[in-house]
Amino acid sequence: MRLDVLFVNGRFTTLDPGRPAATRLGVFAGRIAGLDEDLDGLTAEAVVDLGGAPVVPGFNDAHHHLSMRGQRLRELNLRDGQVRTLEELYAKVAERAAGLPQDAWVKGAGYDQNKLGGLHPSREALDRAAGGRPVWLQHVSGHMGVANTAAFARMGFDRVEDVPDVAGGTVGRDADGRPDGLLAEQAQGLADAVLRPVPFEDFVEGIALAGRVAAGEGLTSFTEPGIGRGLAGNGAWDLAAFQEAVRRGVLPQRATLMPGSPNLHDIGDGWFGLDLGFRTGIGDERLRIGPVKLFSDGSLIGRTAAMCCDYEGEPGNRGLLQQDAEALRAFILRAHAAGWQIATHAIGDHAVDVVLDAYEEAQARDPRPDARHRIEHCAVTGDAQVARIARLGVIPVPQGRFVSELGDGMLAALGPERSLGCYRQRSFLEAGIVVPGSSDCPVADGAPLLGIHDLVNRRTASGVPFTPTESLTVEQALRAYTIGSAYAAGEERHKGTLSRGKLADFVVLGDDLFAVAPERIKDVAVLATVVGGALVFDAAGLSA
Repeated sequence: MRLDVLFVNGRFTTLDPGRPAATRLGVFAGRIAGLDEDLDGLTAEAVVDLGGAPVVPGFNDAHHHLSMRGQRLRELNLRDGQVRTLEELYAKVAERAAGLPQDAWVKGAGYDQNKLGGLHPSREALDRAAGGRPVWLQHVSGHMGVANTAAFARMGFDRVEDVPDVAGGTVGRDADGRPDGLLAEQAQGLADAVLRPVPFEDFVEGIALAGRVAAGEGLTSFTEPGIGRGLAGNGAWDLAAFQEAVRRGVLPQRATLMPGSPNLHDIGDGWFGLDLGFRTGIGDERLRIGPVKLFSDGSLIGRTAAMCCDYEGEPGNRGLLQQDAEALRAFILRAHAAGWQIATHAIGDHAVDVVLDAYEEAQARDPRPDARHRIEHCAVTGDAQVARIARLGVIPVPQGRFVSELGDGMLAALGPERSLGCYRQRSFLEAGIVVPGSSDCPVADGAPLLGIHDLVNRRTASGVPFTPTESLTVEQALRAYTIGSAYAAGEERHKGTLSRGKLADFVVLGDDLFAVAPERIKDVAVLATVVGGALVFDAAGLSA
């Protein structure tokens, strides 16, 4: 047998209990042919010397909007660090507008009102900054955005007074009842109707752009939560765009795609799902269909997530469900009966209860072993909810990176007592739950090492400890971003550990995660990223 590639002189952390460490790894047909003594006497078409560098299994992000990340990379960046005040935001809008044709849209994303004095941009201020051009600025959470007067005109409202209220969302209004520009949750559909879908070639280019950046961060697999029609998707041909990116060889990662719930429908003969009966699991090692994605509520820092109690300092505000509980229940029952894995966005503790009720009823009606339904974010939970999640075999998908980037805003929204149940990690593990690693990029930075850093350190941007009792060890955090994410997608037979027969996906690092000080994890460099034995990122010059 002659191997395709032999990687030597590495310090492999395999996460395989049968062989936890190795120095050599052989690849044949994109999979691991063996490690160390398995390779004795074998030759290879190519030999790559890793120079003694540490190596870990490929990072896998269980909730990463790669296509949205690509589009945001093409837009005005309004994230914290880029703008510190509303005045700076308006100045950036004015600068971008000045370089565009008079009828062109000014699009940006990433602002956080919690870091801008508690205020969203206003319609009238954007009018002044944009010089008559339409503006749409999306909040960092993706759950709301701000439009100016010209943008409302493009939506069909020459008089802003005519903008209607929208079920499942809110239209911000001033003291006189006129829209102030803010559109939250389902009200964003007014903007989406004129801004989506992004042209096909632009969408493919965005996938390629984000894929290149993510490869440099060590990402080898991801799950995209919401393609097609719906709040997180783009258009009816999103899957075709991902297929085209794979065909052109411009998507370095392996992708699991969640169709948004509006794409499932009656297809005849009692079937419910995608046309021809496609459902979770169809596809191959590079591109496959995962769970169906639906939304139950909104954003914690935007204070639209459905809570059991009032938000701190906002009497009467408990957020909202994006659709009523009965509609959510009916969809979940049908999708479960049709064989789908289901992934429901639920951040508030009230929304979590609604979703768990539906999951439990679905299993009682149509028992399915190992259905692995998920709760995306699963942000605010009580002890009884954690126990129930474990009992039902549900997979929570919390985001460690939210702690540093959004933690101060979450603490302000919940107050000190209720924040103790926010974005749990250790509690889930101690309950026997497999927890994946995820970023929700571009809501937060998508670099997996930053996510691992926050899972271990749990401090907000201002340095405040964020429920440190929920912090993980380095090994637990690494397992989340490898084994945990593979399990959440039903792919643990192929990914997660560096074991014989599994896909040859791994990351070469500049430092040993187990040796550096915990506060330095974020500074560890990615030297190379390998997918199927091929170098898709090579800062170390290993291919030379």
